[in-house]
Amino acid sequence: MRLDPANYHGGKSYGSQGGTIHVDIDAQQPVSIFMTGAGEWNRAMQNPEMLSSIPVVCLREHVIKVTYTCDLPLEPMQLIVRDDRESQSSRAFSGFGVVLKSTESVATAAPELGRAMGVVDAVGTGIAGMLGRQSNATPQHFVAPNDVHIQYYRWICISNCFPPQFQWIQQVREEYKLTTILKVYGGYAPDRDGEVVSIKIKAPVPMLVAVVPSSVANQLHGKPDMLEPALEKTFCQQRGVQSQTFQCTFNAADGPQSLIVVPEDIDKVPHKKTEVEFFASKCVANCALAPQNAAAANPNP
Repeated sequence: MRLDPANYHGGKSYGSQGGTIHVDIDAQQPVSIFMTGAGEWNRAMQNPEMLSSIPVVCLREHVIKVTYTCDLPLEPMQLIVRDDRESQSSRAFSGFGVVLKSTESVATAAPELGRAMGVVDAVGTGIAGMLGRQSNATPQHFVAPNDVHIQYYRWICISNCFPPQFQWIQQVREEYKLTTILKVYGGYAPDRDGEVVSIKIKAPVPMLVAVVPSSVANQLHGKPDMLEPALEKTFCQQRGVQSQTFQCTFNAADGPQSLIVVPEDIDKVPHKKTEVEFFASKCVANCALAPQNAAAANPNP
């Protein structure tokens, strides 16, 4: 766009979402760049005498070539570019702003002022030029043009724009009176590699808590001597715990898994309540791009 001395240009409008804008400015002559409220700018377009009092945010003065950035507030904003060169007529424009709104009353009040209407009309044309207004039928004449190039940018996602979303899904939650019987909770199978599970136990005595393949867990009731060999092959276990939360990671190839819980000393088991919770971090949206290890995206449940 092109500016004469002291002219204003209203650039891109920004909504109330806030954020940081990025704009490149390349001018032949020095300009000032700032943001102002969209409402204030619209009012100044109708009332040019208000130009000198509009609020200014992120002001950059006397620049020719610059990358302009601004952290916008949460309200509609307008980018403004002003030519920094002084102009005698531009100073007159703001003073005549009030006169232009009542030219008819001025003309009827004094014949000699009526003869000055040509001057007033010229001032009106000048204000239109200051604000970037011009008739479609009449090309604007520039006295000392300043060509300004504005390059707008926007921050957008171009790849992997919909990351997977994970959620803790409850697999087990039970509160029961402790017994010597081995508790087995099945029904869990990892959907992906790197799937995280979280186990919480709260018991009156030290407990063994482990996650083992379901094919093994289903045999432990009838063959209790298989327990220790099975534990040697599983990495997901805690021994002698009463109040503990721990996490383990499984891969899809591990297949169905079961949580087992049993007192470490079955000879001394009080009939008090034990609490068991078991959660699995499952992908619930955009799962095609699920990462190999989503532990960082899973806070404790």
